[in-house]
Parts: sequence; structure tokens; C-alpha cells
Amino acid sequence: MIQNDLIVISDYCDKCHIEPSFIDLLQEGGLIDVCTEDGERCLPFSQLPDVERYSRLYYDLSINMEGIDAIHHLLERMGEMQREIARLRARLRFFGEDF
Repeated sequence: MIQNDLIVISDYCDKCHIEPSFIDLLQEGGLIDVCTEDGERCLPFSQLPDVERYSRLYYDLSINMEGIDAIHHLLERMGEMQREIARLRARLRFFGEDF
């Protein structure tokens, strides 16, 4: 462990039984950010839920990196749409419509 908010990739991979090359694929695909601290490649703790989701898709469901990237973009788009719906509902409530 380097800092409180970082985890060493090799330690994480050993503990979770995933290949470090999988982390490289996620980084190359722009799905996660990796930093180097004291000569060690690290992941921010905030990205661990995403890495866990991607590893389940890849290892458990045999979804390739292109599929993971597509799923990632669809989930981002769906989140944007849900936020837009919430904003629109708030505006409608402001004007007296109840939903």
C-alpha cells in the first residue's frame, strides 16, 4: 500500500486472482486510470468498483474488451438519461405537475 487512497496493482491482482495484463487492457481502453507512486503502479480506491465490475464481465461472463467498452458507454449514457429525467421531473414539479 502506497497511500491511503491507492492500492498497488500487483497486490490487488494477487488478492483478486486476476491478471495484471487485464488492468493494462482496461487502462489502454480508457476505462480506468493507473498512476505510478514510488515506482509501483497503483489504482485509486475510487476505481475499484469499476475494476470489479469489469473483471466479472471479463472473467465470469467471458465478455471481451470491446464488449466491456460498449457496456461501459451504454451505462454512462443511461446514467445521463436518468439524471436528465430527474431534472425534468423537478422542473415539472416546480410548475405544479406531480409525477
